[in-house]
Amino acid sequence: MTGQPSPGLRTATIRLLVIPVAVYTAWVLETFLLEGSTNLFLQFDPAGIFLYTLIACIITGMVIPLVCIRKAFISGAVNMFQIGFRSLRRTILAGVLTCIIGYGAVIIFSPFGMDRFMFFNAFVLLLPGTIASVMICWVLIGTHIQAFVRSGGTIISLSVGTMVTAMLFGMTTFAHFPAVLQQDTFFSSVGIGIIAGLFFFAVRDVYATSIVVGECSVFTLADRINPVYLHNAVPAVWISAGLTACALTGIHLYLLWNFTTIRIPGP
Repeated sequence: MTGQPSPGLRTATIRLLVIPVAVYTAWVLETFLLEGSTNLFLQFDPAGIFLYTLIACIITGMVIPLVCIRKAFISGAVNMFQIGFRSLRRTILAGVLTCIIGYGAVIIFSPFGMDRFMFFNAFVLLLPGTIASVMICWVLIGTHIQAFVRSGGTIISLSVGTMVTAMLFGMTTFAHFPAVLQQDTFFSSVGIGIIAGLFFFAVRDVYATSIVVGECSVFTLADRINPVYLHNAVPAVWISAGLTACALTGIHLYLLWNFTTIRIPGP
């Protein structure tokens, strides 16, 4: 019957668009329930921080995307280079350079003035959500959208991937601040999403992109964090950040052990 999409197109649509968007929706809903609706960062609630990190950031924000990415590997839709998990040397180099540039931005623009400790505490507090955002918006949805529109060429692929992921990242504002959402907050989040998208698709490194998103988030969310978190190294916050970083490292090692992308030199 003419006019009907082919079975291959339907399968690709479900695998590359429907399932990633469903994962994104579940993650946003959990973020709203565990963080946004309770004003988690404005309240001093270490137990709430840990629960939010475990459920929304690690399980839904990292483990479930890993399952989807694994299936995309098997189908050939994505590879290790595209999702941003690179060799140890490449990862360290990208991370160090990003930290150096980011530290320069902190020195010049920090919302906490000369107090670097407050900025670092805010960064650690936001780190679990930052890593989950990168895993969901760019590693999962960004690469899958690029795979879906790949036939349109590199420019189309990059443009669509950047703009769609920036909008999705911006829409997470509704989950983080449902009661006090302001137009400038939404557009600043979209701006961060555009910067992060361009950076991720250019550098292709999860860790470096997480640093960029984390630092940008501190600049925009500094006035929405309880001062107790800023002035003190709260154990639950550091444990949550450490667990998230370990989970990301574990995912990286799992992919390195189970999937290898070999570059074939051209003629």
